Amino acid sequence: MKRSKAHKDAAAKVDHDKLYTPADAAKLAKETSTTKFDSTVEVALRLGVDPRKADQIVRGTVNLPHGTGKTARVLVFATGDRAEAAREAGADIVGADELIDEIAKGNRLNEFDAVVATPDLMGKVGRLGRVLGPRGLMPNPKTGTVTPDVAKAVTEIKGGKIEFRTDRQANLHFIIGKTSFPERQLIENYAAALDEVLRLKPSAAKGRYLKKVTFSTTMGPGVPVDPNVTRGLTGELAE
Repeated sequence: MKRSKAHKDAAAKVDHDKLYTPADAAKLAKETSTTKFDSTVEVALRLGVDPRKADQIVRGTVNLPHGTGKTARVLVFATGDRAEAAREAGADIVGADELIDEIAKGNRLNEFDAVVATPDLMGKVGRLGRVLGPRGLMPNPKTGTVTPDVAKAVTEIKGGKIEFRTDRQANLHFIIGKTSFPERQLIENYAAALDEVLRLKPSAAKGRYLKKVTFSTTMGPGVPVDPNVTRGLTGELAE
């Protein structure tokens, strides 16, 4: 892939033979951002699990203390009072049968970032697996997106709740904020997400669990992070 001069100049600031502390990596990721807009700061983890085995898939959610810097657009499948509660909570799209038909046809897929459904509609929503599944948007009770309390789910997602799941290569990706965030906020978000990933370590996983960590920004170079630094992260930055 051909890289721009700006990207090459930014990449030259990163020592890829070095493992940076999370604090130094957050600072460097901000410094090497090459976009004119407020870039997203992302984290990629390589885990020591076998995602081909159901008991080693790592999947969960976490409420970032400082949010993601972006207000997620939420679609809710609900009817009656629950639909109204979802709208009052700030849901962007709410509906039932007709909305399910639209999504099944591949319509409106660029209008939402998260999906919530009430349990009574999952029999119908289930057929959207082929459309929503590959996008990581299929509602699931384990992540709190299949729930009778849709208002609470919408509020949490809008407030910075993120979802993560290992891919086929045992990688896990999540957002910790924007380049405009102070470094302390990025580190506190990272610490919150990492604590949850560590808590979810499958009992069937053998050997080293957290193998590799990388921070990066939109179109920016990756910054290698020391995977052994997993505690006391927020103390790395001065008040």
